[in-house]
Amino acid sequence: MSTVTSRAAVRRPRAFLRVAGPDAADFLQRMVSNDVEALAPGESCAALLLTPKSRLIAPLRVLRRRDDDFLVSTEPELGDVVRATLLRARFAAKCELEPEQHEAWEVLGGGEMLDQPPDGEELDDAEFERRRIDAGIPRWGSELDDRVLPAEAGLDETHVSFTKGCYPGQEPIARQRYRGKLNRRLRVFDVDGSVSPGDEIHYGEKVVGRITSAADGVALGYVRTDVEEQAELTAGQRRVRPRLP
Repeated sequence: MSTVTSRAAVRRPRAFLRVAGPDAADFLQRMVSNDVEALAPGESCAALLLTPKSRLIAPLRVLRRRDDDFLVSTEPELGDVVRATLLRARFAAKCELEPEQHEAWEVLGGGEMLDQPPDGEELDDAEFERRRIDAGIPRWGSELDDRVLPAEAGLDETHVSFTKGCYPGQEPIARQRYRGKLNRRLRVFDVDGSVSPGDEIHYGEKVVGRITSAADGVALGYVRTDVEEQAELTAGQRRVRPRLP
């Protein structure tokens, strides 16, 4: 689902859903957060399926194969949820929603390769995870779940169009971007030693966040936005230093 083949990648299980028919483009445009109608055949984009209150249902990648034929991919445990959500909203839209099976490789930094390995470096899971954390890329089940607002994880910069028409969750996302203030934000931390997912992040005696993913010398976690950039923070009795945005 990406034309870039020279970056590092790892093989990943994914769930795939074909959305095809005369109304496929219009239907997906009304349902997901990014501008899928702007895609040319062969192009893909990251997107979100959201509740009306802009809570995450699933992160997606949408590939336009032909004018009326799209392939939607998501995490394997979310495939049934995505299909059921779209089926409930389809009403009279003339499009089919059917599962497909593909092999997939996740490309570091965005994109997917289908049914054949990428030309770049293929990593094992542990090395890909370390690089993902170091790059600050959130993952479902670690940084992302149905309690997370897209802007907290930075997904408003990568998965959302602010120029397209309405979709579920559009109004809260727009209000947050233009008039809101986040209480917490996902950050990359350099760590003296090692920490573990779930470790609380402390500023003195005060809990100001938690670690969500960790590897050797680096971690991801949410921290309150009112914490000063140069604050001395600890997690699991280790010093953690947030990188500058």
